[in-house]
Amino acid sequence: MQVSVSKYSHRELHQIIRDAAHAIEKARREDPTALQEISDSTDGDPFRILIATILSHRTKDPVTALASSRLFAKYPKPTQLANADTRTIARLIKPVGFYNTKAKTVKRVAQIILEKYKGKVPDDMEELLKLPSVGRKTANCVMVYGFKRPAIPVDTHVHRIFNRLGVVKTKNPDETEEELTKIVDRKDWLPLNEVFVKFGQLICKPVGPKCSICPLNDRCQWYRDNYRDKNRA
Repeated sequence: MQVSVSKYSHRELHQIIRDAAHAIEKARREDPTALQEISDSTDGDPFRILIATILSHRTKDPVTALASSRLFAKYPKPTQLANADTRTIARLIKPVGFYNTKAKTVKRVAQIILEKYKGKVPDDMEELLKLPSVGRKTANCVMVYGFKRPAIPVDTHVHRIFNRLGVVKTKNPDETEEELTKIVDRKDWLPLNEVFVKFGQLICKPVGPKCSICPLNDRCQWYRDNYRDKNRA
């Protein structure tokens, strides 16, 4: 496994997070990410965060937000979702990606939470990872958005941006999480995902990143290699 680039101090990484947050401050306020919106509106209900994160896999934020809203309006508690008709669940969450499969998954997750955890989402990483369709990103999202505990959920945005910056050189989100937890000050873990998901949606896009207006371009390896130096040539 390739490892993190050690040239960044805690202070420099804190400034990167702060500058990114400032650049999308208005958007975070007016159009929060799906998980942040659910967390804010439910006082961080871990069950809703868990289910919404499962729904969000390979699905865009606006679709996740609407699907989650429809689902929780009808089945707000684990007891109700565990006893729901799978076809009704699928209809409510459509058009999230793989909605038929996810309908079965979220029902099973609700059943397990009732049977094994007495209706309460576990606040332990290892226990969360035992649930169907729950990987490290989903478990970390529950810890951050549900329990307000320091963790670093790494989705495609976080993985892409920190590799573009040159902060890490990793092949997948799990490697990125491992490296970021080593080099980012723990006090910056909670906001990191929410900031860089929105930053990745608006500025550091997968295709056509807005490098010319990016507040991090003076610290970005990708910008130096693909934008600045080519323009100078």
